[in-house]
Amino acid sequence: MLVSACLLGINCRYDGRSSHHDLPELDKPEICIIPVCPEQLGGLPTPRSPSSIVGGNGYDVLDGKGKVITKDGQDVTENFIKGAHETLKIARELKAEACYFKDKSPSCGLHLISENTGEDLGPGVTAALLRRQNFNVIEVKAKAVPPGPTLD
Repeated sequence: MLVSACLLGINCRYDGRSSHHDLPELDKPEICIIPVCPEQLGGLPTPRSPSSIVGGNGYDVLDGKGKVITKDGQDVTENFIKGAHETLKIARELKAEACYFKDKSPSCGLHLISENTGEDLGPGVTAALLRRQNFNVIEVKAKAVPPGPTLD
């Protein structure tokens, strides 16, 4: 199973925190859990400026019709696409039965919600790519938790 790394307590969210969430359905000895953070796999640092999809949803980004732009105005579309493809490679290699991904993420979310209209805009970039390849993507709702201790 692939799981958004932030859901496992890894501080890899854009703000340097995690979104730790208990996933009892995965708490079985026969299940192999692989943490992934598509944004890090795409070369983005942690912490990083928050990003949003402009011009559609993850499918539109993959089709060249949308972009991923940071709050500062930087175009990080290529990083998001690269991270999605790296995550797909891992899913294929492991023959992942399911992908448990964090909600509201422009990478992993299945139902990105418009702040202006409340409309469901569709999936993030990685969720869209994995769904196109017929992987079972499951969205997990979780809130951020304070960052853990640092190694400083």
